[in-house]
Amino acid sequence: MKDINRIIVTRRWPEVVEKELCDMYGDIVQLNESDQAMSQDDLKQALCSADCVLPTVTDPFDAEVLSVDKIRCQFLGNFGVGYNHINLDAARAAGIVVTNTPEVLTDCTADIAMTLLLMVARRAGEGERHVRTHAWSGWRPTHMRGSKVSGKVLGLVGFGRIATAVAQRAHCGFGMKISFYDPGYNDDGKAEKFQATGYATMDELLAHSDFVSLHCPGGKKTYHLIDRQQLKTMKKSAFLINTARGDVVNSQALINALKNGQIAGAGLDVYEGEPAINDGFYDLENAVLLPHLGSASEETRVAMGQRVVANLKAWANGEPPKDRVV
Repeated sequence: MKDINRIIVTRRWPEVVEKELCDMYGDIVQLNESDQAMSQDDLKQALCSADCVLPTVTDPFDAEVLSVDKIRCQFLGNFGVGYNHINLDAARAAGIVVTNTPEVLTDCTADIAMTLLLMVARRAGEGERHVRTHAWSGWRPTHMRGSKVSGKVLGLVGFGRIATAVAQRAHCGFGMKISFYDPGYNDDGKAEKFQATGYATMDELLAHSDFVSLHCPGGKKTYHLIDRQQLKTMKKSAFLINTARGDVVNSQALINALKNGQIAGAGLDVYEGEPAINDGFYDLENAVLLPHLGSASEETRVAMGQRVVANLKAWANGEPPKDRVV
């Protein structure tokens, strides 16, 4: 059993999970009562004063933060599946164990991807604004025509857990034809289950898809994976959906493509540099913008917090955490 003197939680968690953590560890738990994002200096101080820090996907534990002198922290329990905001090499060099929360947010993130797909195809966001601003004058045959979803080709960039859940919804629920690009895919029967077509290159996938949904991790390898050239490769009638990581897409290139009619629309739940968003998105009626709602159901956020607590408990007891990434 490790001797833990302080645990810092960087943002508010669902009340039931905060209570579980406090019941387990008592007064050594420091909650973020204000729920304000911690600055770089705050994060450095947390690393130096606490044995365990429990961050979220918006806390940048980059090389600079993790290079602070006299690090006390031994455990970073990330509240989220993505961990590209943590410099893993720097964490490893500092001897810090890093965990994440996979699996429990698969269904809710897939639901949001389908929500965005349907909203942008059928111009639902634009239509709701039309009603709310009293601009709607009544039904007419030419009004606000969107794109049919059923039977269209959905191209998945990545074919992991969340992409598979999206394929299930799209193929079985809407009769969509599934295609995918995933260089790490091993033939585990998923392609056959959804009668999916695998492409050897992403450009081939982009050129053949009516909808492109991104399901790849963030980081150096996927930074601006979708850039000006990739957007040119897509059909003019196609839509881009991103529930993965904001920096997978070059924001300015996407804005230009949407303005110029290079693609038909985009549905976004994540952004480069969020919560700051490129102002160019705000005036685009063919962009649906959600505030990173992928895992935002009560059940999923509780399950994510419980996964952090379970990883912390295992580590504290000298056992290997289930979701260790470093």
